[in-house]
Amino acid sequence: MKASEATNFYFQKAAKELRMQGQLERILMLPKREIKVEVVVELDNGEVSSFRGFRVQHDSSRGPMKGGLRYHPEVDYDEVCSLASLMTWKTAVVNIPYGGAKGGISCDAGKLSHQELQRITRAFVDQIHDLIGPQLDIPAPDMGTNGQTMAWIVDQYSKYHGWTPAVVTGKPLELGGSEGREAATGQGVFYAIEALMHDEQKNIADLTFAIQGFGNVGSFVARFIHDAGGKVVAVSDAGGAILNQMGIDIPALMAHYQSAGTVSGFTHAEPMQRDLLLTIDCDVLIPAALGGVLTAENCKDVKAQYIIEAANGPTTPEADEYFRSVGKILVPDIFANAGGVVVSYFEWVQNIQQFRWRLDRVNMELKATMLDAYREVRAIAKSSNCCLRTAAFQLAITRVASATALRGLETDSFCMIKT
Repeated sequence: MKASEATNFYFQKAAKELRMQGQLERILMLPKREIKVEVVVELDNGEVSSFRGFRVQHDSSRGPMKGGLRYHPEVDYDEVCSLASLMTWKTAVVNIPYGGAKGGISCDAGKLSHQELQRITRAFVDQIHDLIGPQLDIPAPDMGTNGQTMAWIVDQYSKYHGWTPAVVTGKPLELGGSEGREAATGQGVFYAIEALMHDEQKNIADLTFAIQGFGNVGSFVARFIHDAGGKVVAVSDAGGAILNQMGIDIPALMAHYQSAGTVSGFTHAEPMQRDLLLTIDCDVLIPAALGGVLTAENCKDVKAQYIIEAANGPTTPEADEYFRSVGKILVPDIFANAGGVVVSYFEWVQNIQQFRWRLDRVNMELKATMLDAYREVRAIAKSSNCCLRTAAFQLAITRVASATALRGLETDSFCMIKT
């Protein structure tokens, strides 16, 4: 099943629970705009090369659209459409005034020089500057991009529109970035775990965790769990996987990772096959890397009772249904990993206000936002007798549909949502 098909499956399942009419369903599923451009630049060797760039803008009923910009040679357009849709629902679940978008450029960032990446980025902005902006669509870093990329976008956009740091988030602090943004997604995942375990009457210090992915999200989640006394017993990344049933020394692993660029070779844990991480004996499984890793083929081997989706779309509908049928509790991506976009919102607010927040305020507001969303999702799950994913989609769909109706597109179908 394609990524967009999986997203639409979850959407339609929740829409059915809401007794939504087909007309409204189609309106909310289809993207508002799809942008494709050719980015032509001169490479360092003097050759002229062309790269395909695009931006999918899904929905703007609740505010400007928001989503990452990735640089990758095999950018999957279907996946980007799915992620743009997920951003619409994610921002609605945590109730920040954004819609969803996603974009990318088909290029291999690892094989391009610093100057080539800068020229590609600036040429891309030249093509789309009138279709992005603080009140239209606000990109952010994603696969293959970073704060430097966002800095180039700010500078090039500002040549057309005046100094406008709020055009992107995930910027360096020197150009209006926010304290806490780098750790935000992992911090939000940890707050989601805290809230769930409080309801389950369990102590994080008594639980074991396995984390797939040790990048920006997985490494911070591991650190926060370790600091709370939790035992991280297995970690994997693209280079390999490690296991220590007594608990991995996360600060030592982070130091090793910074020097080696991989968790592989860490001397205080045993190497293991990467694929086995998803099925090892632990209490909490945290997929924090790729989409589509929990499937019909391996879901029955998953031993963890709790699954926290720190990655986007890690669970296929078949696996999701199996987990629900056997009583496993899954915290969905559109809530669990929303911390990044929440703090991106805080960065945008700071840019608009021209007033910088301290880190303690950022984390305080992030925790409050995540806990508010958790309580609403949990309440819907209990009242509707459904899983947390369906509850999160119901909450998001209701908010987006209501905003769409209030803005003047009301038809009889908008009145057919169960409240």
